[in-house]
Order: sequence, then C-alpha cells, then structure tokens
Amino acid sequence: MSKIREIRKSMKNSVAGKKWLAACALSLLVSAQALAEDKVTLLLDWFVNPDHAPIVIAEKKGYFAEQGLKVDIQEPADPSMPPKLVAAGKADMAVTYQPQLHMQIDEGLPLTRVATLIATPLNTLVTLKSSNIQSIADLKGKKVGFSVGGFEDTLLKVMLKQHGMTFDDVELINVNWSLSPSLITGKVDAVVGAYRNFELNQLDIENHPGHAFYVEEEGVPAYDELIMVVNNKDRDNDKYRRFNVALEQAVQFIVNHPDEAWGLFKDYKPKELDNELNRRAWKDTLPRFALQPGALGQRRYETFASFMQEQGLIKNKVPALVEYAIEP
Repeated sequence: MSKIREIRKSMKNSVAGKKWLAACALSLLVSAQALAEDKVTLLLDWFVNPDHAPIVIAEKKGYFAEQGLKVDIQEPADPSMPPKLVAAGKADMAVTYQPQLHMQIDEGLPLTRVATLIATPLNTLVTLKSSNIQSIADLKGKKVGFSVGGFEDTLLKVMLKQHGMTFDDVELINVNWSLSPSLITGKVDAVVGAYRNFELNQLDIENHPGHAFYVEEEGVPAYDELIMVVNNKDRDNDKYRRFNVALEQAVQFIVNHPDEAWGLFKDYKPKELDNELNRRAWKDTLPRFALQPGALGQRRYETFASFMQEQGLIKNKVPALVEYAIEP
C-alpha cells in the first residue's frame, strides 16, 4: 500500500501526472454531463424551413443543452407519420397541426399537445392579383385547386358559405401540392391551403403576385398552425417543461435579433435554407411564432373543437385540458 501511495504522490507532483489527473477529471465531468442529459427525438412535420426556426435556434444557441436536453431533430420521409410514430412510442415528440390533432384524438391516438410553434393559421385561399377575383363571391364559376381533402375542403366550404355559396358554385381540382404553378399556368383560378408565408412569396418571386384571403377572416375560428405533441404516457415528464423554456429563449432571441438569428438559421443547412424564398418567408413568419410556446389557450382549443365537430371532421368533442392539451 505504501508503494502505491508513493507512485500516486509521484504522479501528482510530476507534470505528466498532473496532466493525467486533469484529463481524468475532465473525462469524468464530460461523462457526468452526458449522463445528465435527457434525449428527445423530435420529428418535424416537413423538411426544415423558417416555421421551425425556434427549434433550430434553440439548438444552435445551446439553449437545449443548458436545460440538460440533447434534441435529435429529424425530417420525416413521410410527413403524415410523425404523430403516429409518437403515438406508437417510436419517437418522443412530433411537430404537427392543431386541426390534425383534433382528428387524431378522435381516432383514439394517445397524443397530448405540449407546445406551440406557430400561434396563428397560415392557411389561406390565394388568387393572382392580375385576376378579377376581388372577394370570395367572385369565385362563382371558377376553378379552385387543393392538395389535401378533408380539412382544406372544409376551409373552402366555410369560406364559400360566408358569401352564400356552396361547392356547386365552383369546380374543385386536386393539384397534388402544385399550388403556385397551378395558379401561374392558369390551371386554376384560386388555390386553398396555400401558406401565407410561402406561396405568396413564391408567386412574387415568379413575378406573378398573389392576393390572400385569410381563413380566420372568412368564418374559420383562429387556431394554432404548428404545435408539438408527445405520447400521453410521457406528458408529465419534466423534460418537456425544460424544452419549452429553451424554446421560449429561442423565440425571444429571434424577435430581438432577427438578422443574427437568420444567419444562425440558414447556416444550419446552408444549401437548402440560404435562398430568396426562405429569406422572405423568414420575415413573414416572425410575427407568427408563439412567444410563450408552453402557454395553452384552452377556450380557443374548445372553440375550435366545436367547429371541427360542427363540420363533421370529428365525432366527439372532448375537454382539451383534460384529454389532449396541457401546459407542461
């Protein structure tokens, strides 16, 4: 034992020994930090775009790490799958849409909303400024393009009803996600489901400026466009409260330093993000971010659930706060 003590003392007093001890201490510290981190597998709803800026900035600025989180951000191969994978326990968290959440709950998926990314609708009905369509009423006899049946059909139906019309007054055409090109080529006179921060900018870049009719001004209750959901069994995990703390820090940074935040955001995937469309969309998306991502407007969720039920999109209306939406 005395020999061992001598060796330790010798190592401690030598330069090499000090370096070795320092390396050991650093290794232990890093290991301890790694063990303390909670991993969150986060599935996006689509490829990375300015809608996801708070997530990217929270990662780039180290806000997630400060909250003891290691967030694995993944882009889905199939945009319809993220909530289903969370419901099946294959991922921790997914970005989805409030209208879809109501339908998923109605189908029995064990999902709970824990955060909001985009706190206003992005959906619009878009026409070209060069057309003679000045109001929804002017759509009578016109061709209207859509990409996804169900909710987009309902948006159009409600907007038409506000002006005394029905589906019989327009011709519906499935344009298969080709919203802007269908307008530009004259295949349709209007498209429903166009995002106000993307399609309008895309049309302008192509020198075919568009005009948007906002769904929340045409009979549709306001709702959260993008939210984040977790599995019910995991909804009370403290890591989601910490996730929201980091997300709120990121939103504050974006609002206070939009140009610096844009630089960090585009550098996340420069080949895909550093272009004119994303630059324009960035500016139009800033006012839409939820300033308090964890905060829940219960009355708003209840109102929208009633709307979904009235429109036949869900069969049962359940209390939001009890069943599928919480403030972590």
